[in-house]
Parts: sequence; structure tokens; C-alpha cells
Amino acid sequence: MNNSISRAWPGTHLETIRKAFTFIGTVALAFALSPQHAHADTTATRYGYEDVEGVSLFFREAGDPSNPAIVMLHGFPSSSHQYRNLIRDLSETYYVFAPDYPGFGSSAFPSPDSFDYTFDNLAHHIDTLLEQRGISEYALVMHDYGAPVGFRVALEHPERVTALLIQNGNAYLEGVSPDASGPLQALWENRTPEVDAQVAASMFNPQAMQWQYTHGTRNPDGILPDNWLLDLERLQQPGQTKMHLDLLTDYTSNIAAYPDWQAYMREHQPPVLVTWGQNDAFFTPAGAEAFANDANDVEIHLLETGHWPLEEEGPFIASAISSFLAERGIN
Repeated sequence: MNNSISRAWPGTHLETIRKAFTFIGTVALAFALSPQHAHADTTATRYGYEDVEGVSLFFREAGDPSNPAIVMLHGFPSSSHQYRNLIRDLSETYYVFAPDYPGFGSSAFPSPDSFDYTFDNLAHHIDTLLEQRGISEYALVMHDYGAPVGFRVALEHPERVTALLIQNGNAYLEGVSPDASGPLQALWENRTPEVDAQVAASMFNPQAMQWQYTHGTRNPDGILPDNWLLDLERLQQPGQTKMHLDLLTDYTSNIAAYPDWQAYMREHQPPVLVTWGQNDAFFTPAGAEAFANDANDVEIHLLETGHWPLEEEGPFIASAISSFLAERGIN
């Protein structure tokens, strides 16, 4: 047996090792502080909370805040989690900011008995959050519920919006699927506890949550189950059913506002990029094509997927957004 392994190292050897590790540490520190490495850290997704009128709102952000901003507004019943990959893909060139609405994702959930769950109020809190964070000019990514939230913010501050980047976020009657809206008619016409129970039973269950993510996709088995499992976990919290039913009831306010949103686009003419899953059971391709009625600078892509186009078309959408904004000098 070679016992030399167990013997103490001579002092000269220890000094040599100490100097070597000191040198390695110095190099590592210099690398960490180098501009290139600092830039890499800047593009990593960061997480935080901001108090907005007593409600703690969660957000994800990435990229250099001095770069042009992109604000990402999520759909029902998800959160900024749906933009996890798009945030990464765009953070090299843009400052990306993706919040969770009150009651959604990792944001605080005020009781629906004391908090007004309407689209006006969600938009008010997101608008206030952007102002508190000093984000004063931005392109808006809007999916599903993100459209009614984003259009309200845009109407409030049209001068701040550099572009609309729309993914299955409706603004036209042509885009409303009768098959999808039919079950909600009872909720809109005569909301009762019995109607609430029927709608909740049909919508807020594991099969329905999985279906809305996988329906119309090319490869349902390739859709990340975390999407609906996270939604289901949130939905199981006491009060969540009432919150979502309140918002579904208030959805009629969005349909009533469609003419105002269309007028905003005609008057202010923001550039509009539409990347739309054409197999969406909720919002039809006609809703995507209708943006050309009011936007002069519009680019429309109908994609062979479902309601959540990022799940199968994320790389294409990221590339389309980058090209679209760069061609208009927003980079």
C-alpha cells in the first residue's frame, strides 16, 4: 500500500496550491464582473413582488431595463408561467415584464367578497403596477384574458404602446365561437347558484383544464402537463371558483367594448402582429383576420395549433416578434 497519500503535504506544496486557488478565484471573479457575463446575468429571468393598492402582485422580468420593453399579459386561468420560454427567447434584445393578475398565479388572492374581480379592476392594477415599476413605453403581448386587460391599458395610455402582439386574444364578434360561449349564456342572462354550480362543474375540473391546453394541437402528448396541473392547484383554493365565475360573468363587458378597442386601433394605428392558433375552440380564425379591418400595419399568422399557440409554436412566435419589432425600429 502506498502510504504517501496519507502523509501531510510539505509546506511548499501547500503554498503552491494556495496560490493556484487564489489565481483561479481571481480569474472567476473577473469573469463574473466582465460586461459579457453581466449581460448574461441580465437576460436570466428574475422574480419579484410589488404592492399595488394593498395587493401583492408577482412578476417575472428579464433583460436590460434600458432596452425596449415588452409587457406580457396572460390568459385564463394561467399566469406568467405561460410565457416562461418566450421571456427567455426575447430577453437578449428586450426588457420583458410579465405580471400575474390579482388572484392568479403567484400574486396575492384577495377574497372575492372584498375585492372586485372585473376586467376593469384587473387592468387598473396592472396599469398601476407598470407605472410603479417605471415602465412607461412598451409593446403588449396579449393572450386570451390578456386582450381585455391590455386593450384597457392601451386605451388609458395610447401614447405608451409601441405595438400589439396578439395570440388568440379576441377583439371582434367574428372571433367569438358560438360553441364555446353557449354554455356561458345562462351565466350572462340569469346568474343563480344553480347556474354557478353547472358552469363550475363543466369548466373547473381536470379533464376540462387538460382539454383546453391540448385541443387542436398537433401533438397533445407533447404539451407540458404542468400547465393544467398548476391551474388546477390554484383553482382548488377556497374562493377561486367564485372569482373566476365573477370574471366570466363580467366577460360581457369585453364584448361591449370591442367597438372601442377597434376605434383605438383605427385612430392610433399601433403595429399589430397576430400569431393565432387556428384550431382554437374559443376564438375562431375569423377573429384573427378581423384585425386587418382596423390596423393598417398588420401581420397575421394562422398556426396549426390550439388555443395556447406558444406551447407548440414558441420558437416561431419568438422569431416573428423579434423580426416584426426590429423591422419597425423597436429593438
